[in-house]
Amino acid sequence: MLRRLVLALSSLSMLAAGLNGGASAQGLFGAPPPNASSGDNAPADDKSPPADDKSPPADDKSPPAVDTSPPAATQAPESKPAELPPPAPVLPGSPTAVVKPFYDHLGLELDPAQRKNFADPAKTVLDKSDALRASGQGECLDPNMALDNADYDKLAIDKSLRTIEAVNGDQAKVVVAFVVEGHQHRLEWKLKKIGGGWKISDLLSVTGEWALSQYQCE
Repeated sequence: MLRRLVLALSSLSMLAAGLNGGASAQGLFGAPPPNASSGDNAPADDKSPPADDKSPPADDKSPPAVDTSPPAATQAPESKPAELPPPAPVLPGSPTAVVKPFYDHLGLELDPAQRKNFADPAKTVLDKSDALRASGQGECLDPNMALDNADYDKLAIDKSLRTIEAVNGDQAKVVVAFVVEGHQHRLEWKLKKIGGGWKISDLLSVTGEWALSQYQCE
């Protein structure tokens, strides 16, 4: 009987020691995972429901990207050239009627037959030019002075030629403007009334800055 009591006490002592050892081991390695049974080596059965992401999808309300790059340069519409008014009719015997033939025929101012339409100082310069040419020493004047030494383009001249006439007693002025190959030209014809008719006394180029009376054909 005593022996059984001693064995029972020994068993209780060993059980207590085992329990104390298990508690020390548990404090050293950390607490067991939830729902884990002591002594059970099976993996923990995670019965928690899966996370349900009920958050609505992101609503992208950001404004669309705006292209801030400068717009490509657009070609400006070609401006139409201003239409010229129709030329005024030329009155017979007017200063303009004396000047107009020099734009119908190239080099008419160098033709001796036309010398009757000139007066000094222009007439003297033209006569000296004729004498210099006849001597074989060359030319003194350009062959197209009436065109401001521009290339002769009768179609362009006929289309763009405009004249303005101003008369002051026995003196008159005819301003001639035209366009050849995109270049504007303007000349001024001075006239004198001699014997009842108009005679050309000088020819000046406003664009070329020259005058017939300034030539020295000697």
